[in-house]
Amino acid sequence: MMEIGPGPGVITSRLANMAEKTIAIELDDRMISALGESAPGVDVRKADALKVDLKAILEELPSPRGLVSNLPYYITGPLLTRIAEVRGSYEKAVLMMQKEVADRVLAAARTSARGSLSVYLQSQFSIEKVVSAPAGAFLPPPKVDSTVLQFVPKPTGIEDEEGYFKLVRLAFTQPRKTLANNLVGGYHCSREQALEWITGSGLGELARPQELSLPEWHALWAKIAG
Repeated sequence: MMEIGPGPGVITSRLANMAEKTIAIELDDRMISALGESAPGVDVRKADALKVDLKAILEELPSPRGLVSNLPYYITGPLLTRIAEVRGSYEKAVLMMQKEVADRVLAAARTSARGSLSVYLQSQFSIEKVVSAPAGAFLPPPKVDSTVLQFVPKPTGIEDEEGYFKLVRLAFTQPRKTLANNLVGGYHCSREQALEWITGSGLGELARPQELSLPEWHALWAKIAG
């Protein structure tokens, strides 16, 4: 089991009791000192989770491997990306995050909360809500409610993942604009070319990025990749 950002170890010792081996990634010296008392059997590594080689550390653990984190609000997006990048090294991740972010992660096609993060993560994981964590459940209570989500890695079905995710980012550059306008700006192509890609993949000319389902994203990328 790997825990990112265990803090004083409120759940770390419980994780250690569940797993054959637990590694905790923590940057704050004060928390590392507290972990020595609250979770003495845990392998604590002082490291920045945005910079350390998560894949190498995960592969020190016996299988099946799990990843747990109460994601720090100020780096939730970048940390979700890092966790996704090493999805081949664990079987399940259980992550708590700000409710607003969780709503974006879960957002379905044709909803206003859907964005590049939704498509990026849903393309790589089967995602389920585990539980709501209202602010009042914590002492001291934070200013926001949280949600716990479960992520189970899955194949994307895309050969060129880098190109596909570049398309997703470019398409949501200006979410209020049509997909065609974003493709013209992102790929520096003609409007005629952008519309050929869009209509050729079965979409309407006025389609907007938040309207597309995962199969429609795959079809659009197949058309662009040619």
